[in-house]
Amino acid sequence: MLKIDIHTHILPKNWPNLKERYGYGGFVQLEHCSGCSRMLIDGEHFRDVTKNCWDPHTRIEECDKTKVDVQVLSTVPVMFSYWAKPKDTADLSMILNDHIADLVTEFPKRFIGLGTLPMQDADLAIKELTRLKEINGIAGVQIGSHINGWNLDDPRIFPILEAAQDLDLSVFVHPWQMLGSDRMNLYWLPWLVGMPAETALSICSLIFGGVFEKLPKLRIAFAHGGGAFPSIIGRLEHGYNVRPDIVATHNRHNPRDYIGKFYLDSLVHEPSVLQYMIDLFGADCIALGSDYPFPLGEENPGQMIKNMKLEKNIVSALYADTALKWLNLKRQDYKN
Repeated sequence: MLKIDIHTHILPKNWPNLKERYGYGGFVQLEHCSGCSRMLIDGEHFRDVTKNCWDPHTRIEECDKTKVDVQVLSTVPVMFSYWAKPKDTADLSMILNDHIADLVTEFPKRFIGLGTLPMQDADLAIKELTRLKEINGIAGVQIGSHINGWNLDDPRIFPILEAAQDLDLSVFVHPWQMLGSDRMNLYWLPWLVGMPAETALSICSLIFGGVFEKLPKLRIAFAHGGGAFPSIIGRLEHGYNVRPDIVATHNRHNPRDYIGKFYLDSLVHEPSVLQYMIDLFGADCIALGSDYPFPLGEENPGQMIKNMKLEKNIVSALYADTALKWLNLKRQDYKN
């Protein structure tokens, strides 16, 4: 059965010294040492990574062991660099996107690409979107759950989402710079608690801001099973019903009506939660996602789905059919 993992991250093995290139700091660099590699920001340790974070052959070997046929590649969210000068983020986006483009060109049956954009500047972002549209194997873009504090219903972001719809490119929303991080400096809580809240906020912003109404053909997916969103749908609907004067100021449609109009990945680490999501959204809105190659991901992508003993058509949807629908791609292009 074809298996497509829509949530994986990759970096180039090397890239230019960005502080020297742009004249100021704050950017990530990758330092390779014997036995390990480190992501550094202005010389300060951010994260250790291993060879599978940049080496395509290692990735393919590990995919073969876990029977993943295709990975959808996107950059590591810390590389978004929306805080930087727009022209510099645009330049960095091209470096990262050209790297992914080279990989999907070299391994067209194993990798599909998602680009990154200078989201803080709509004109530059749309220019890069238009360039990405012309690259075979690039099916869409990954964006953050907010842009320097602008929620996804912000008017400054709308033209970019509109362009993605018009160019028929998919969008993958990944949480970053999690809200409330100043109160979550222990226990890895920004990743454990902040990320689910961030993702729910991004979905709610698009619903209550009326963006889904304005862009009905936008193919957009959210990481980590939509975060907290599936578990709060009843609360959202109740709030809409009892206080429409506050909740329904920009969109007068029940938030429950939007179930089925966007996609989620399957990365929830709990079978009963995934079953609830299947019951609520339908398997045709949920696609396998592992967060490879990071520790909060699913070590063996799709194993939890397999262990749930679901009907074959549901497994097929979760493993590949939903991903292909979201990406607007054909199964025969990836099945050997």
